[in-house]
Amino acid sequence: MTAYAYYPGCSLSGLGKPYDESLRAVFGHLGLGLEEIPDWNCCGATSYMSVSEDKAVALAARNLAIAEKRGAEVVAPCAACFLVLTKAQHMMAEYPALAAKVHTGLRAAGLTYEGRAVVRHPLDILVNDVGLDAIRAKVTRPLAGYRVAPYYGCQVVRPYGTFDDPLRPQTLDRLMAAVGAHVVDYPLKAHCCGGSLTGTMEEIGVRLNFLLLKEAKARTANVLATVCPLCQYNLEAYQGKMRHTFNEDVSLPIVYFTQLLGLAFGLSPASVGLQRNFVTAEPLPAMA
Repeated sequence: MTAYAYYPGCSLSGLGKPYDESLRAVFGHLGLGLEEIPDWNCCGATSYMSVSEDKAVALAARNLAIAEKRGAEVVAPCAACFLVLTKAQHMMAEYPALAAKVHTGLRAAGLTYEGRAVVRHPLDILVNDVGLDAIRAKVTRPLAGYRVAPYYGCQVVRPYGTFDDPLRPQTLDRLMAAVGAHVVDYPLKAHCCGGSLTGTMEEIGVRLNFLLLKEAKARTANVLATVCPLCQYNLEAYQGKMRHTFNEDVSLPIVYFTQLLGLAFGLSPASVGLQRNFVTAEPLPAMA
């Protein structure tokens, strides 16, 4: 069994619990081990970079240092965590003065970091390690009737583009097609949902999410698949607000791509956390 060092981050321990449950279920079904990094800490999210670059990089580097000791590649499913951990690696490699400060902090905690940890996103692993042929072979319940709008958001594919095209990503499209879904042409797939704007400048944040859902509905999608806990929350939890504000119904189930994979593999809806979603997925064919 291939084992990965699992960094769930704060979101997957809270509102993103369905992502955690479905990821563990899918990886287990494929024979992939997930060993949670012991004593991991919050990555600081993207906002902490604006408070203190040194401390933000040190927070992320602590997780990398712990994972590095285990010798396994790091799986970071949360888009923000994936970006922050990858950014910390780049910054330490590119800015020696910053790296020196971070190393000093790590030594004070009894840790060292040599830059050997490899940060991976589950999409990358599933498409490029497991492979689409192996994924297809595991499908027992093809997602016929699912018209999926693949939504990557902005943090998984940019700015580094470690495994996909930053402007026209395809890994999620290919993965959904491999499990029998009809993947709609969705030009806003890598546009930002506004992130934390829904909590700070709600009018702008809600409008950004409304536009994403309006386009998905216009493309005849009946479900939107995402890879990011904050995107999932914004697109799902504010649908009532969108209806009230714009007098248009853009209701759509917003699910994690791992939940759809689990259904295609014949796993139960409960095992992939579908009962935790705010917008029910029951109208979808496999749920009927």
